[in-house]
Amino acid sequence: MTMDHADIIRTSQAVAVFGANGHTGRFVVAELLRRGLKPIAIGRSIERLAEAGFPDRGVECREAAIEDDAALDRALAEAAVVINCAGPFMETADAVIGAALRAGIHYLDVTAEQPSAQATFDRHGAAAETAGVVVIPAMGFYGGLADLLVSALMDEWQDADTVEIRVALDSWLPTKGTRVTGEKNKAQRLAVNGGQLGPVPQPAAEIVSVLPAPFGRQTFVELPFSEVPLIARHIRTRELHTFLSTTALRDVRDPSTPPPQAIDETGRSAQRFVVEAIVTRGDLRRRILAQGQDIYAVTAPIICEAVQRILSGDVRDTGAKPPAAVFDAAGFLRALGSNLLVETSETSNLRA
Repeated sequence: MTMDHADIIRTSQAVAVFGANGHTGRFVVAELLRRGLKPIAIGRSIERLAEAGFPDRGVECREAAIEDDAALDRALAEAAVVINCAGPFMETADAVIGAALRAGIHYLDVTAEQPSAQATFDRHGAAAETAGVVVIPAMGFYGGLADLLVSALMDEWQDADTVEIRVALDSWLPTKGTRVTGEKNKAQRLAVNGGQLGPVPQPAAEIVSVLPAPFGRQTFVELPFSEVPLIARHIRTRELHTFLSTTALRDVRDPSTPPPQAIDETGRSAQRFVVEAIVTRGDLRRRILAQGQDIYAVTAPIICEAVQRILSGDVRDTGAKPPAAVFDAAGFLRALGSNLLVETSETSNLRA
């Protein structure tokens, strides 16, 4: 008995990685291999893919440019999922999602860009639902992690009064891709104010918070990323605001800040991070902290855990959805235990 295309996709463990030779893409390919999955490395240049060492690890390499639909279709052949690691995502997401939908396969990306995440939901939701596939933007450190943390805090709550996210980095050594995206992404940042999604008021608010070592007392400025359109998509709250530590902001805005430098055999940098999420409802205040090393490296286990769950059928829904609308947030975070230290607490607002 021969298998049709849909049967091949359902049984395939092949995961296409678009932008595989980029900084994050290399971490993703390595994590897929560690999990026993079959990565297919895709990039504009077969030579650059070879220079990244993929053939030496038995990884099939395929060449495709974002402007070439036929090449993208060939590159996704026999894959069950495609992970898009090539930003700026406002320039790449539509084309790769289109190819994924034509192939009838799942799509995930790691965008930190609010307009890209929002456009993915708005433009591709109906087609993804019809195709019965999962399309998840921002399944990485920026975006997906905060969505999972906030959703785990919400638990049985149906709505919240306020949601606040604070991201502290002891340094931000930006990749070339981060710099290019920052230069091109001039869209107005959005938050939820009074229950409505709208522009972040200017000048941006500043707050101070005391975090665990090595951070201590930190100053933050309101600077939301792709977590806002994700969370706002499925959580009702009167206020939703994200703050970035001024240390990180200073680094990423300084053109002389060097790119990440590997300190171990996995390629991770020494950078440490902590994400704090606080949700309030009535008199109750819930708080969760997630700590780890290297925001680019930790994106790999986050997105590969999502892929593994999709391939095993461990999903709540299909269509273009935020991570926590597809996966059990608390269980997902527990599965990342070797990469994230997560602590939760609940107090009365009157004593917070």
